[in-house]
Amino acid sequence: MATIERLRRRSEFLAAAEGRRFHTERMTAQGLRREAAPEGLRIGFTITKRVGHATERNRIRRRLRAAVAAIASDAPAATADVVLIARRPALSADFETLKTDLARALAVVTRPRAPREPGSDASRPERGQRRGKGERSSSTPRPAPGAAPSPNASDGTGNGQ
Repeated sequence: MATIERLRRRSEFLAAAEGRRFHTERMTAQGLRREAAPEGLRIGFTITKRVGHATERNRIRRRLRAAVAAIASDAPAATADVVLIARRPALSADFETLKTDLARALAVVTRPRAPREPGSDASRPERGQRRGKGERSSSTPRPAPGAAPSPNASDGTGNGQ
């Protein structure tokens, strides 16, 4: 059984936000593997005021905690920090659906990154370069921002005026 503890400090929540993400209709999971001790999974919960009133947010938090406890024996034995950001549909979702979402999210965000080979960054475009659209044709100049349209430009009605 995996050890599951809680995230408590803001810095831990912010660090987890830098890791992988997994989205569902009911929640978003953000996770980051840790190299240092303590071993085990640490989970934090974020339920914003936008989700609902305090009683609704607390109910969502309790449901997520119960889902974590229910899948604890099947949770990945990873050393990672995970933040669960709840959405309003988590309030009325079937509990089995919450458990399934949570299990999938933990598997994705705690998965180790694939090792990169040296020089494999050659396939990535340089910062600022376009990707997938190719070079822009020099024969069709782009108007300057805020410039008036040319007199023979179409207004989208199909009659050229």
